[in-house]
Amino acid sequence: MSGAPGRVRILLHLRPAAGEVEAVEKAYHRISEDLAGTPGLLGNELLRELTDDGAYAVLSEWESMAAFKEWEAGSAHRGTTSPLRPYQDTERPSPFALFEVQAAY
Repeated sequence: MSGAPGRVRILLHLRPAAGEVEAVEKAYHRISEDLAGTPGLLGNELLRELTDDGAYAVLSEWESMAAFKEWEAGSAHRGTTSPLRPYQDTERPSPFALFEVQAAY
């Protein structure tokens, strides 16, 4: 993923229970396949946190906040992303964070 000002990155924090990592990976791949070709979506990654055993995140990059909001408001959003919902990290005030790229090299 390359960055440019105006692009938006969404970080979804996940914390699967012991033994559910494979289910998270499966859900991630299923969702990613379903999202292929989504207008404005530049890509996504499943990340494993190295300093917090058991913590994962999905990082997606969008061409703009408008593109993300348009997809989020669409009817397919909830159904497409539902396989990861049970693994969202409920220990955080919010399971997701939105970042806008301010500068990139």
